[in-house]
Amino acid sequence: MTADTEGSLQVTDPRTGRTYQLPIHEGAIRATDLRQVKVSDDDFGLMSYDPAFMNTASCRSAITYIDGEKGILRYRGYPIEELAESSSFLEVAYLLLNGELPDKAQADEWAEEVTNHTFVHENVKKFIDGFHHDAHPMGILVSTIAALSTFYPESKEITNDALRHHQVVRMIAKMPTLAAFAYRHAKGFPYAYPDDDLSYTGNFLNMMFKMTELKYHPEPVLERALDVLFILHADHEQNCSANVMRAVGSAHSDPYMAAAAAAAALYGPLHGGANEQVLKMLNEIGSVERVPEYVARVKRGELRLMGFGHRVYKNFDPRAKIIKKIADEVFEVTGRNHLLDIALELERVALGDEYFVHHKLYPNVDFYSGIIYQAMGFPVTMFPVLFAIGRVPGWLAQWEEGILDPEQKISRPRQLYVGAGLRHLSAGSTGGPK
Repeated sequence: MTADTEGSLQVTDPRTGRTYQLPIHEGAIRATDLRQVKVSDDDFGLMSYDPAFMNTASCRSAITYIDGEKGILRYRGYPIEELAESSSFLEVAYLLLNGELPDKAQADEWAEEVTNHTFVHENVKKFIDGFHHDAHPMGILVSTIAALSTFYPESKEITNDALRHHQVVRMIAKMPTLAAFAYRHAKGFPYAYPDDDLSYTGNFLNMMFKMTELKYHPEPVLERALDVLFILHADHEQNCSANVMRAVGSAHSDPYMAAAAAAAALYGPLHGGANEQVLKMLNEIGSVERVPEYVARVKRGELRLMGFGHRVYKNFDPRAKIIKKIADEVFEVTGRNHLLDIALELERVALGDEYFVHHKLYPNVDFYSGIIYQAMGFPVTMFPVLFAIGRVPGWLAQWEEGILDPEQKISRPRQLYVGAGLRHLSAGSTGGPK
């Protein structure tokens, strides 16, 4: 198997001795070209086997670029560090959806459009009231996102540009409202309605934490910190939930149903619940003095080091560096969390140990985010909900790019069948083999 200078891969099949030229385009071969490789005319042809899509590109995308070896993350070409420093979450959402950052007039118009759709139908409140008092906020969120499809039946007209845009705005606007209502239902608190005078994240904090005051005034440092955290979570290429969003969207489902499925994927502890596992680990360690002992147990294979390593990044997760700085700013307002000292010592010990460096285990975005959320007053059950709010613009951008891509069809992976061959029931049998 060799690649020539003309952009093709030469494959020789030892079963038949035949040689094939498979075109290389944009660093990839088309999997369907492998179908040429056959042992006979009635052979289906060769397939690639790739559990969990470890090395298979399911789409062509212009949204997010990641170089895991170099620790690079860019939205539409812009480094995540620059966006986190100088842009708001709504501006980043606009960027992901439209391909360019908004100018001042566009940003103001976009913010006003989103703000005008933050309220939800009163029947949504009744729907949430039907959940048990101890229902997980993420379970409520998944269900209410899907329920929005029934409130906006025109959302099924996904080829209508204007209607499609309307649903995108609605979903970005209503996600914080649904999330805050889910939290307050679980707490037994009355619902706090949106305040259109506040920013996107300031309004979310208002709906989460407002009690008897006439006007809620969010702490500016926490408001900005949450905005940055949402930016860092806004998109991350073809991760599990984005892949689900595209797959469901490929059936031409409306964006609410597709986002509900994506949120369900995010609910899984291997995806959106990782920062909760970090907090559990830090609490289990308990003190700075016990860090070396815990690290030794990790090296012996007895425990896992949560918040370290990433499926894509084989270097520092660039988001982790930004979050570490945000943590310092948040703790100046909230007071220092003792878990931060444990986390910093754990990071220091691990990064000074050749075992972790050799295995390319560096802190990822989840390592510090949970500590920050906890310091800001969010319960652990809200962590995946916060992740979902930030990720919605990315999901919608991925969904829209997928349904507008003429190369895409309904998602339908192949399989390698490993079950029984042809079998027959015994004559007169109504059960299994005699």
